[in-house]
Amino acid sequence: AHPSGEPAAPFRPETSSAKTLMDVGTRRIFSEDHDLFRESARRFFQEEVVPHHSEWEKAGQVSRELWEKAGEQGLLGYYYTTIIHYDNTTVLQYYYTIDLLSAAVVWEEQMYCNCTGPGFALHSDIVMPYISNYGNAEQVERFIPPMAAGKCISAIAMTEPGAGSDLQGVRTHAKRDGSDWILNGNKVFITNGWMCDLVVVVTVTDREAKTAAHGISLFLVEDGMKGFQKGRKLDKIGLKAQDTAELFFEDVRLPASALLGELNKGFYYLMNELPQERLLIADMAIASCEFMFEETRNYVMQRKAFGKTIAHLQTVQHKLAEMKTEICVGRAFLDSCLQLHGEKRLDSSTASMAKCWASDLQNKVATQCVQMHGGWGYMMEYPIASEAFVDSRVQPIYGGTNEIMKELIARTIVSTK
Repeated sequence: AHPSGEPAAPFRPETSSAKTLMDVGTRRIFSEDHDLFRESARRFFQEEVVPHHSEWEKAGQVSRELWEKAGEQGLLGYYYTTIIHYDNTTVLQYYYTIDLLSAAVVWEEQMYCNCTGPGFALHSDIVMPYISNYGNAEQVERFIPPMAAGKCISAIAMTEPGAGSDLQGVRTHAKRDGSDWILNGNKVFITNGWMCDLVVVVTVTDREAKTAAHGISLFLVEDGMKGFQKGRKLDKIGLKAQDTAELFFEDVRLPASALLGELNKGFYYLMNELPQERLLIADMAIASCEFMFEETRNYVMQRKAFGKTIAHLQTVQHKLAEMKTEICVGRAFLDSCLQLHGEKRLDSSTASMAKCWASDLQNKVATQCVQMHGGWGYMMEYPIASEAFVDSRVQPIYGGTNEIMKELIARTIVSTK
């Protein structure tokens, strides 16, 4: 059974007073049920991911077997669907519940093992909500169960060669042909793009709309559809085990049932869901900071110079103190955001603050931790270099660049109209 999300007991210590920043049983937003789930998730990542991650980095993707194991473990998809039947008739009434904090446990534990290959978070907590929140009964019943089982891997295709953070610049388009749609265009930098069985495609459906935002729709495109081609797996400086691909759509014929939600409401749906994506990035960033801090703390307590461990040097002690303080400040803010989002009270501006602050901090901490490792911090055999440092660089870029995040935040501060 998944954690119920009941309020945690007030005596739980926060990370600032815990033995390590990754201790189980800390943070008042969590319950004992979440602790049990965290222990289970931690075992899964240590046993099923860590031993194979180097191999997957060379392959540029994780195995399909891992996805199915994650599904069996209950790590994919916290969206439950109930379709009620009366007298063999399906009543179009279904319910969705999410335990956001359980999802956060999975995000954090993946970062604590320093393995960024599995694209679980995007699949479960970015793509799946679009289907749960905007799909019809048939779409939900068809796609959600295999997605939760890890048998249907998903992706979302927003970014194009000429449209990144500016979603209103999308050029991929779908044109009516009878009751069908004909899809043309291409996407780039698509996480899970190479392995995906299903992709949510952001598409222009009304070029005459009063604004570009009023003419965007979402479509469900399945692997194997004629005209849908996957390009090469992109060669990145980091996230080596996470498959990232180009996608091409050439006269892909889509049935009317492939439309997700209402026609021309796609931009509205994107704006509704992007705060969760940015919160996810932020929480994973802070979790990465916590991992890097503990990895570096252990290193400086063992590394000797001038007859003592370098942990005895005041410069090292002060840097550790500064890092821990900043990480704990970030964690307190992120936990507040998680709590707000669980109560459906997290606004877009605050989510943007979290994403911007946390991803910038992640890069700052990564640089400082490499420096404290000295020359060894530049060697790929050390986890601080091989994953933590190189993988952190993309965090201020995807999910909306941090420059765009500042624009969104500024709009709530001053009006330029």
